[in-house]
Amino acid sequence: MGAKYETRGDVAVITLDNPPVNGLGYDTRREFAAGIDRAVADPAVAAIVITGAGKAFSGGADIKEFGSPKAIAEPNLLSLIKLLEDATKPVVAAVHSVCMGGGLELALGAHYRVAAPGTNVALPEVKIGLIPGAGGTQRLPRVLGVETALNMIVSGEPVKSEVLASLPGQKLFDRIIEGDLLSGAVAFAGEMAKKGGALPRVRDMKVTHRDPDAYFGFARNMVKGMAKNFPAPAKCVDAVEGSVRFSKSGKFDDGMALEREIFIGLMTTPECKALRHAFFGERAASKIPDVPEDTPQRKIEKVAVIGAGTMGGGISMNFLNAGIPVTILEMKQDALDRGVATIRKNYEAQVKKGKLKQDKLDARMALLTPTLNYADIAQADMVIEAVFEEMGVKEKVFTTLDEVMKPGAILASNTSTLDVNKIASFTKRPQDVVGTHFFSPANVMKLLEVVRGEKTAKDVLATVMSLAKKIRKTAVVSGVCDGFIGNRMIEQYSRQAGFLLEEGCTPEQVDKAVEKWGMAMGPFRMGDLAGNDIGWAIRKRRYQEKPGMRYSKTADLLCELGRYGQKTGAGWYDYLPGKRDAMPSRLVVEMIEKHRAELGITPRKISDEEIVHRLVYSLVNEAAKILEEGIASKASDIDMVYLTGYGFPLFRGGPMCYADQQGLFNVVHTMKKFAANPHDDASFWQPAPLLAKLAAEGKSFT
Repeated sequence: MGAKYETRGDVAVITLDNPPVNGLGYDTRREFAAGIDRAVADPAVAAIVITGAGKAFSGGADIKEFGSPKAIAEPNLLSLIKLLEDATKPVVAAVHSVCMGGGLELALGAHYRVAAPGTNVALPEVKIGLIPGAGGTQRLPRVLGVETALNMIVSGEPVKSEVLASLPGQKLFDRIIEGDLLSGAVAFAGEMAKKGGALPRVRDMKVTHRDPDAYFGFARNMVKGMAKNFPAPAKCVDAVEGSVRFSKSGKFDDGMALEREIFIGLMTTPECKALRHAFFGERAASKIPDVPEDTPQRKIEKVAVIGAGTMGGGISMNFLNAGIPVTILEMKQDALDRGVATIRKNYEAQVKKGKLKQDKLDARMALLTPTLNYADIAQADMVIEAVFEEMGVKEKVFTTLDEVMKPGAILASNTSTLDVNKIASFTKRPQDVVGTHFFSPANVMKLLEVVRGEKTAKDVLATVMSLAKKIRKTAVVSGVCDGFIGNRMIEQYSRQAGFLLEEGCTPEQVDKAVEKWGMAMGPFRMGDLAGNDIGWAIRKRRYQEKPGMRYSKTADLLCELGRYGQKTGAGWYDYLPGKRDAMPSRLVVEMIEKHRAELGITPRKISDEEIVHRLVYSLVNEAAKILEEGIASKASDIDMVYLTGYGFPLFRGGPMCYADQQGLFNVVHTMKKFAANPHDDASFWQPAPLLAKLAAEGKSFT
């Protein structure tokens, strides 16, 4: 892993070679610098081409070195860029496939740049709470103009090389090379060597704007409205504005100093720490401690889905979108027809919005085969059941699947709470059974909880985790327990929400407090959306299984009134026909007040801070138990579940990351206060042993 050196005639070619995306790690930087020095010193070399091996020019910093001394060891990226700028021979960057972050900043240090069509070009640092830190905010405006550059830096989104090359006046790319990029780059470098004269440097270019004060004022207002909880986008505006200001005075290095100052300041913000935690957490989620990365996988070329309802249809769409044929099975023709029609309707809605072409719709629907016959799914490589959440129903389905499915087929259950080990016991092949808990709407929500049974084979687990990437899901492995990771935690969150009502809050007050804090939706609006009858069914089961666990009766009283949520036009809130706007309900408030009086509770004023901490710390305490039991293998997995499946605010990094930032000592201290509340559940607020241990030792979850 480093950089390769070769010559083609009188042109030296230095190739970044650090798979998978040629990250600019220490060894790579060191060998790259040595290659530049060698080429400059060799009198037989007239020009230099830098490029990347494999499927990338460079994706930027090597994430394996983040936070380690190697990340900033010399030669650092700034030093490499200076080497290129100071080279006495023409340096041509030949970019292809991926040219992002530090990779783009490196290319901007070259005298010339050529690109293969289709190259994804980006400065995505804003997505981890930073701005570019090696001159991106100063050089990109010089080659693309202020407005295009700022849009790219603030969004962090990639733009194709040919699009950028077509912009009037752009100086990013000197040539788009069709065909063999390296041969074209070597020929271009030879031309530049023969041309002679002073070598152009991006730092020497001027950057101007016809009305900078008005433009940057407008940009700040736009960013403020779109990214109010994230400091980095506004700081991008400051840095790019600096490129214009310091260009006037000819002080490029002052612009670089401003960029560096902003970059270092952002590194320590809680938002940046949260975003970096999420960035690494998403990548770590696919790593399972006892399942090696080279575990052989089963071939998944055809998938079957049992059930054509909301979940079955949504699950099917994920595979159709990825080009994987799906056979969808139902028991009755009308249910099957309805399910297929809904899938088509969802795709047609995307076509109307311009998000999907008609030919793509036709291609996806052509991959879908509806059937009423189990025999038609027998040769599928994987089958996912999405039937009613009742163990007796699951038993019938899995007994049948065991009889009809070919050997080696993966049998998956979309259960959200039921025991996957028991489901596996309905078959003679428990090693092939796994839970795949999709979140509704399944074709939209990013999270997939992969539930590992006691006997689930390692190759089944590896296959499902890999398949999740193909269907663009963030997969997190959970052990078997009631509710798995996400729903087990949300039950405690919902219990606290109920106690808050009894003590003096309204549903609206609770929802507003936690939504202002950053949650996408408060617990009562969430209940109305999901269906309050679902929670009611779980509580009825709990009353039998765990008679000692206390719940507020307000939710049961609501359901006894038939107020199940949006689907009935009334829940914790009132809803107008055909609309989803939650309107406070006087009837519900009176119901709560009456129940409160029956309990003999005098309502008190409850602060937003108490509301937020009772809800969020209930997640944290239950999560600590989940970690200790081995249901989740690492704290970041729990955070990924909540960031991708439950609307937890990204800028807070997930419940475990948030608890760490508050300090676990402080979390435990606050929980002790909650335990002293006579109307709360004191036993629940006893810190989980792992939480108590980490707090006592001054340690953290993440």
